[in-house]
Order: sequence, then C-alpha cells, then structure tokens
Amino acid sequence: MNRKIIVWSVTVALGGFLFGLDTAVISGAEQAIQKLWSLNDFWHGTAVAMALYGTVFGAALGGWPSDAIGRKRTLFWIGIMYFVSALGSALATDVNTFMVFRFIGGLGVGASSVAAPLYISEISPAKSRGQLVAIFQFNIVLGILIAYVSNYALQGIGGEEAWRWMLGVVAIPSVAFIVFVLFVPESPRWLIVKRNEEVEARKVLAIINPGLVDESVAAIRASVHQEVGKRVERFFSKKYAWPILLAFLIALFNQVSGINAVIYYAPRIFKLAGQEASTALLSSAGIGLANLVFTLIGVTLIDRFGRKFLMYIGSIGYIISLSLIANAFFSENYTGITYFLFAFIAAHAIGQGAVIWVFISEIFPNQVRAAGQSFGSFTHWIFAALIANVFPLFANDSSSGTGSIFLFFTAMMVLQLLFVAFMMPETKGVALEDMEKRIVGH
Repeated sequence: MNRKIIVWSVTVALGGFLFGLDTAVISGAEQAIQKLWSLNDFWHGTAVAMALYGTVFGAALGGWPSDAIGRKRTLFWIGIMYFVSALGSALATDVNTFMVFRFIGGLGVGASSVAAPLYISEISPAKSRGQLVAIFQFNIVLGILIAYVSNYALQGIGGEEAWRWMLGVVAIPSVAFIVFVLFVPESPRWLIVKRNEEVEARKVLAIINPGLVDESVAAIRASVHQEVGKRVERFFSKKYAWPILLAFLIALFNQVSGINAVIYYAPRIFKLAGQEASTALLSSAGIGLANLVFTLIGVTLIDRFGRKFLMYIGSIGYIISLSLIANAFFSENYTGITYFLFAFIAAHAIGQGAVIWVFISEIFPNQVRAAGQSFGSFTHWIFAALIANVFPLFANDSSSGTGSIFLFFTAMMVLQLLFVAFMMPETKGVALEDMEKRIVGH
C-alpha cells in the first residue's frame, strides 16, 4: 500500500485519538464534579452527557462544512474545538461554564466522527479501505486507553482539583493535530464532486494509485453525472431509504449495547461492584487495554473476513457478557465481574467498534456520502447522550437497578444479532462508485 496514504490516514485518524481521549477523561472526573457542585443524579448525568449532546449537533452539522469548505479545513477547525474545550473545561469555576465547554468539545467529537472516516474512505483503495478507515476506530480506543492511564496517573495531582488536570491534558494532542492536518491534501472526490477541480484531484489520485488516475476520475465523474441525470434527490427520500435505515440501525445498536455507559462510568461501575476508588481507576485502564488489543484484531480481520463476520462475533460476545454482568448485579455476587466487563469490551472492539465507522462511510453514494455519514453519526450520538444521561438514575448504588439496565442492553443485542443475520449487507472489497448498485438499488 502507498506509504503516503497510510501517513494521511493516520494523521486524520488522530482526530479519533482526540475523540477517545475527550470522551473517556470524564470518567475520572465525574465523581469529583458531582461532589464539588453538589449535583443530584439527573444534573450529574446531564453534566457528564453534555459533551455527548454536543456530539449530536456536531454529527448533525458535520456533513455541511465537510461539503462546503472541504474535509481538510473541517478537520482543522475540529482541532480548534478540542483545544478550546480542554482548556475551558479544566478552568471552569461553575457547572454551567463546565457544561458549555464540554459541549464545544462534543461538537468536535461529533464532527470528527463525520469528517475523518469520510476523508479516509475517499482516499483509500477498495481492497484496503476497511483497514484504513478502521485506523480511526483504533485511534479512538487508543485515546480511551490513554485517558484511563492518564486519569490513574493524575489522581493525586492537586488533591480535589486533580480532575482539572485530567481534562486539561487533552489540549496537548489537540495542538499537534491542528498542525499535522495542515500537511494532508484535500480529498480528490470532494475536489471533483463539489468543486470541479479535476487538476488538483488528479495530483492526489496520482499519489494514491498512479496507474488508475484516468479510470478513477472517470468513475467519479460518472457517479456525479448519473446523479444529475436522474435529478439529485433529497437525502431523506425513497431513493436512499435503505442505506438510511442501515445507518440508523447500526448506530442505534452501537449505543444500546451500553458501550458509552461503560466508557463514561467505568470507575463507578467497579465501585458499585465493591472495588476501592484507586483500584476502580486501575481496572478502568484494563478496560482501555482490552479495547485496544481487540480493536487491533478487528482491524486486522475486517478486510479479510468482512464486516458481517465481525458483527456476528461481536453480537454473540455482547449477549453472553452482558447477561453475566446483569446476573452479577441481580445476585450481588461480583466474582468475575471484571472479566465479564473485559469480555464485553472485547466483543464491542472486535465487532461494532471495528465496523461502525467503516460501514457507514461505505454505504452512501458520492453525492450524499457526507450527509449519510452525518446522519449515522447523529443517530449514534443522540442515543449515546440519552444512555449516558439516564445511566446514573439506574446505577445509583442500586444493584437491582444496575442489573436491570444491563439486562436491557442484553435484549437489544439479541435484536442486533437478528439485524446482522437478515438485513446487513456485506461491503468488503466493493469500490465506492459501485456501492450504489448494491445498496441504493436494493
């Protein structure tokens, strides 16, 4: 594979690292924030979920700047939002200010979940697109692991103010991302489809695949002309109903697995299971490590065995691990719960975690890919926010309440298994310009 494609993909995927880091650092700070500002369960959940509400808007709007000003410029401004959010959250003196800056960070997370996979999918050869887009997911879980390790390392800094350091550390890689993204080229598909700048696009395509520049340009042009010839239809129309439904369902199931509840509240879950605060933070770092290892496995397998194969493994793993976690809380027998949570994370990482951003970035035609990526991300984050907001209402020192919500997650994963078996198409190895025939023409 062309080395420059790998470098560009890794650079853009650093947005995923910031995504994971910004998402998970709150797990080490959430209990200190609740105590500092005397928040009840509802407002505590709202403060924690505020970044996720930001991601809803970032995802919903992320397709617009990606189309209007380009994938590259959008990624640059995402880096700015991460930086502002990190400093503002760390220096907040009241819960309202804190929530405003966390919301800004959420805008960056939501927009990056649109722009980064979109960019990588558009510069990748079909045979290796799954692995390259999955680098974004790998960076997310790497960011989550670093957040957990950082929280553990910083827990004694500044006493009760340690949470400020935990949140502020995100500013450092934000600056690196802002600088690095300046050195990647614009997406050649965006240059042709949205700007009609074929000369610039050819320069990039010549690096991506020197022997197929003319063929690539012709395929992109043909996809545009086909759309215009048919009359470009509105995104929410019968024409795109099937890929919209697929994007909605995979994003919905991703969140009703409970993954973000575990990522955001891992130390609290371990404390409910009887672990001391310091041990709970260390166990959370173990979750981050398991996430990283099994994401690597998923990234390695996704282009070899396909998206559906990984989703089957993940769905079955979800059902087994979540039912064991629910039973542990109902019976109040927490022997092995750490391993059950690790198994849950492994199931997520090798299945949904490795697949979701790849799959959504593949199933929409060129003309509406940004809108489709935005819609899938929006769905993902609206359910993420709702789950994170209501989780403390169930997991508030009540073992039966905690067991009930994990039982709900189990039932949802049974439905996901049915979705994979009967609705989800395989997209492995299909060129983006050919995807419309398979998906839209369903």
